[in-house]
Amino acid sequence: MRYITIPDTTLTISQVCLGTGSMGSGLSETDSFALLDAFVEAGGNCIDSARVYASWLPDGANASERTIGNWLQNSGLRDKIVISTKGAHPDLKTMHLSRVTPGDIAHDIHESRHYLQTDYIDLYWLHRDDPSVPVSEIMDALNEHIKNGDIRFIGCSNWTIPRIEAANAYAAQNGLNGFAANQPLWSLAAPNVDAISDKTLVLMDAAGLEFHRRSHMAVMPYTSQARGYFAKVAADTLKETDRKQYDSATNRARYRRAQALADQYGVSITAIALSYLMSQPFPAAPIIGPKTLDQLQDCLQDIDLRLTPAEVASLVE
Repeated sequence: MRYITIPDTTLTISQVCLGTGSMGSGLSETDSFALLDAFVEAGGNCIDSARVYASWLPDGANASERTIGNWLQNSGLRDKIVISTKGAHPDLKTMHLSRVTPGDIAHDIHESRHYLQTDYIDLYWLHRDDPSVPVSEIMDALNEHIKNGDIRFIGCSNWTIPRIEAANAYAAQNGLNGFAANQPLWSLAAPNVDAISDKTLVLMDAAGLEFHRRSHMAVMPYTSQARGYFAKVAADTLKETDRKQYDSATNRARYRRAQALADQYGVSITAIALSYLMSQPFPAAPIIGPKTLDQLQDCLQDIDLRLTPAEVASLVE
């Protein structure tokens, strides 16, 4: 396992982060603990969650963070783990109502610390943005929590590049902590935009790539394996939902190029898809979301492979 230090922070994280959206909901606590243990044994140290995870289930609120908190207590590994979690997501029943307010941010940080059973959160993200709220109000609120010791560093998820730039410019001008990392939807497979029902999601695009090349701001992409699209194409197991979300002439061409590289290196196509992200000219640590130990092993096998700039470019040409 390789590691990166997120610029402008003291956080050194494994270059693959473990996503926990299914923990405590689709996965039992026992199975979740097994995945967490195996990830750490393989050298992983960054665990990503969100207060909203599992809230789509009856009585599922905070299930992911609660499971992680129980594991941290059971394992005694809190000081070895970088905890990354997100808040200020709209209520799932009222997605049109923003919760990006100082009060909602404070509430969610308190709740996350409680269920994670930790005094502090290493990397705290805003899960959504509200462009109608001035960045000054948002950054002032987040920095109060840094000052109080509730959180150490901050990131943003599903924010546009202009808003990220505005927020960090305000922070720099006022001696505050800016966003240290960005969490967009990003993978080697380009999603079919019309099939994305949640229009509040922000995708990595050409402007985003240029921003990160220029700023060297870290990226922790979610849906980094496109829900296993390439592996499913290879195994001929695409479901209709997979086809709707990712199947296209562009992605079929990327599959062929990725498979050729996989054959050349003697690795899985999963390794190529993840290496594409980790081989960028800026810090990138993809979030993986395995639901079984076999899936985790597939993600971590050959995880140290890095592609050349020419190979990275060839995959998306």
